[in-house]
Amino acid sequence: MHPIAADWFARRTSRWSDWPADEVLAAKGDTRVSVVLPALDEEPTVGEIVTGVRSLGPIVDELIVVDSGSVDRTAEVAAAAGATVHHRDDILPATGSRPGKGEVLWKALAVTKGDILVYVDADLTDFRPHFVTGLLGPLLADPATLMVKAFYDRPLLDVSAAGGGRVTELAARPLLNAHFPELAGVVQPLAGEYAARRTLLESLPFAAGYGVETGLLVDAWRAHGLDAVAQVDLGQRTHGHQDTAALGRMAATILQTINARISPSHALWPTLTQFERRNSAVVPHETPVAHPDRPPMRTVPGYAASA
Repeated sequence: MHPIAADWFARRTSRWSDWPADEVLAAKGDTRVSVVLPALDEEPTVGEIVTGVRSLGPIVDELIVVDSGSVDRTAEVAAAAGATVHHRDDILPATGSRPGKGEVLWKALAVTKGDILVYVDADLTDFRPHFVTGLLGPLLADPATLMVKAFYDRPLLDVSAAGGGRVTELAARPLLNAHFPELAGVVQPLAGEYAARRTLLESLPFAAGYGVETGLLVDAWRAHGLDAVAQVDLGQRTHGHQDTAALGRMAATILQTINARISPSHALWPTLTQFERRNSAVVPHETPVAHPDRPPMRTVPGYAASA
């Protein structure tokens, strides 16, 4: 490991049990906390997660679900469980809407009021309240900490328990280690659970789709240094899995995000060609994987009025 990364890993890694809920509440003071769930067709899981977040009581000031265009009952289930639900298309409509995770995380800034935002994926099947308190702890303990990334065991995957998923191990980690070795100590750079200060998030561009976590990590480090980032071991996490073709599209988007930060003047081919069999023929299928970043939210007209 790069020596800078090794030093950071030793100093800036903690475990969720280091941040008990009562101590987090005491440290919170008048800091406002918003928990955001980006959701697309997560009817089976979103209600239980909302209920779990609400069990934290005054630690969480608002709980927002941003629906990315679900065709199931995600919005109804989330609202019935106690979340405030916004549809992606209704937020800052003058900016239009784009598909993908990066869009809903970006737009969440415009409908939340928290000083700290905690992002939690809506497909978790074993959510526990310490997922939130663990991420809040380092931010509340140290004003210099701007972002906290989660990591966790994923016991259902055929990878090392402490590692990431297939896209992390086969694409994101090799790319980050090669181009940004100072970030090699980040255990799970693609983790969907992380928390950050609003002042940081509104100052950074948001990459499209599944490139958003990679882009935010690299950009936060570049803008504020490695010690602005910390990470917390949340224990164990399980969630739904995607097929190999979907993971390939995710990896291609992440490659585009990293390339845009390495060599922005050198655009990569904007689509990914994959193949599928239809009856006796093998046919190509094209997916766009190059999308422009959303700009820093603080530069968007109407943002201050909507927040």
